[in-house]
Amino acid sequence: MYFASDNSSPVPPQILDALVHANHGYAMPYGADTIMDSVRNKIREVFEAPEAAVYLVPTGTAANVLALSCLCPPWATIYCHQNAHIEEDECGAPEFYTGGAKLTLVGGDDAKMSPEALKQAISFTARAGVHNVQKGAVSITNITENGALYSADEVRALCDIAKASDLPVHMDGARFANAVVGAGCTPAEMTWKAGVDVLSFGGTKNGLMGVEAVVLFDPKRAWEFELRRKRGGHLFSKHRYLSAQMDAYLEDDLWLKLATRANDAAARLSKGILTIEGASLLHPTDGNAVFARWPREGHRRAQDAGAVYYLWPMNQSLEGPDEEPLSARLVCSWCTSSADVEKFLELIRG
Repeated sequence: MYFASDNSSPVPPQILDALVHANHGYAMPYGADTIMDSVRNKIREVFEAPEAAVYLVPTGTAANVLALSCLCPPWATIYCHQNAHIEEDECGAPEFYTGGAKLTLVGGDDAKMSPEALKQAISFTARAGVHNVQKGAVSITNITENGALYSADEVRALCDIAKASDLPVHMDGARFANAVVGAGCTPAEMTWKAGVDVLSFGGTKNGLMGVEAVVLFDPKRAWEFELRRKRGGHLFSKHRYLSAQMDAYLEDDLWLKLATRANDAAARLSKGILTIEGASLLHPTDGNAVFARWPREGHRRAQDAGAVYYLWPMNQSLEGPDEEPLSARLVCSWCTSSADVEKFLELIRG
């Protein structure tokens, strides 16, 4: 009953097998391995983007901040939700890698930027000319940090606002697979067809050992990205071990199958929690994360039995009245079993 994070899941056997296979003999370094050719072709096919430039990095933070550094100069700002990962969880890396670009925080429910709030934030920027930071880029997180989904139409609405001010758009897709499965659309419809310029295509949260892809739909940005990746210390020498993971991830739609399992587990968990008297959801369960509250006594039973998850916010206490509701975040992964979900529900129901 492990629901703390999808970062903590084991690696699917297909990925480990691919790493073992890649380990035979010699391969050219720094992304010149032949497996990377396969990765590039597969991503271009999946996204219906034959000209896209594709690069691999080891972490989601690296993918986000290197992508954004190609979109936003130091004297400009990146518009993102106030709960976006680049704001809350990357220790100032966007500001560091862009050379000082500011983050302008935009409101909206469920960690989704509202179009009206984004439009207002953009219009308020650079009102005093040279004395202000300038308009830089927009960053959308899909699925959001609160587990909510932007539909392709919602992405397009934000991109249209950005494009009206000639701003490029980045998508933080750490859980992009969960978003595509949840929305029932194609990767192209969720990204460049809606107006996204650069995607951080996540792998680690969906089962990989450690690799993310940066997909630049405009190849004119490719050389700058290569230079920034090298200068930032994220160009792997033994790159084939990144390539092997991503290649296996894309083979036979494994990435979608893994995300479907995680989303389905979260849906069962969410539905079961709502059968408990006094329980409710804090945010919609659109992907693999559940934000919910239920009585304290249920939390005690679950944690005493070994369930691992976070109270959300974390400053809540298990000490107090049994009937008082406490809120929690539960994240399912590709290997969350039906048995674990059912056992957990039995415990919190009592």
